[in-house]
Amino acid sequence: MTEHPIRAIEAQADLHHAYLLGLQLMVSSRKGEAVMEEWMFNLFRQQHLEKFLSSFQKLGLTGLPDAVACARYHVLSNQIGGVGVEYMEESDKKAWVRFRYPRWMYDGPTLAGVTPGVGRGFLRGWYAHNGVSLKNPRLGYVCVSEDVTGEFGFCGYFKEYDHDLKDEERLQFNKGELPPPFDADAQPAPPVGEWSEERLQKANRNYAIGYIRNGLTTLAKVIGREEAVEIGKLSARLIGLQYFPKMAEKVGAKDGNALDARSFLMTMLQGMGDDVKAIETGSQTKASFEHTGLRITRDLGQEDTSLILDCWKDLWLGTVRSNREMLTLDCQQINAEKLVWEVSSLR
Repeated sequence: MTEHPIRAIEAQADLHHAYLLGLQLMVSSRKGEAVMEEWMFNLFRQQHLEKFLSSFQKLGLTGLPDAVACARYHVLSNQIGGVGVEYMEESDKKAWVRFRYPRWMYDGPTLAGVTPGVGRGFLRGWYAHNGVSLKNPRLGYVCVSEDVTGEFGFCGYFKEYDHDLKDEERLQFNKGELPPPFDADAQPAPPVGEWSEERLQKANRNYAIGYIRNGLTTLAKVIGREEAVEIGKLSARLIGLQYFPKMAEKVGAKDGNALDARSFLMTMLQGMGDDVKAIETGSQTKASFEHTGLRITRDLGQEDTSLILDCWKDLWLGTVRSNREMLTLDCQQINAEKLVWEVSSLR
């Protein structure tokens, strides 16, 4: 693989991560803590149902005690996604995780713009459901420190109790309890030989894209499709506008005319693993291309595909409008698997 596609894969991970942060901030500031918590609950429950059990074998966790397997899962899966997490095993029935700053989910100043309900939503949505998915009614999660409460970051432990837990007992809080000392030699690692650099880069990209896919569809369930599209489009466009210079530098693109903007878009979309093909030669004022094999909507139904494309198209509109030249971007959806993009000058 050449350098540009590798860097385009990295750029896609960065851009979709930024889109998730912008979406969270916009929902938090406009809709408030209760909506944020309910959205995060739905988002992380969906992520859990899609990823948790299906990843056990590929991460080498089959056969381990449940508490240990859960803690190692969250360390390994997050590290593959570019998130720093530490592991401390106290016993076969009690194993800790501590997420270190800067937090991937709230990178940069985003940390100061979200409320504690966000963290509690994802704790309920994912961590409290591990025992249910593993069919172990004695397995729960105890949170000792949260992300945005000024303690020492998101930290807690999976514990297998000596009795079955009620639904409300699967997530508990015990502030003040400290984790065991960190041991660098005890940190889990993915199975040797199965995770090349390229696979890790793609996993990091897919990690961020997955949060956008599920984030938009679950947001629509919480606040309704119309409002979700309004917020999803605006936050996408703002992130595209803000991040274009960084993305262009990463993939070696020019801030220039319609041909340059087309080249940038095609390189970036190749970083999604999608297929692109220029339509005719194009000119400095108008250039178009075909786009097929859309990862962003792969395997989704028609309703979810329509929702996501309505928002996601504005991410790329933002990047085009961020150029010095006064450009715009139109997108025609031919079918669920094919788009035609056209960059044109506004002058």
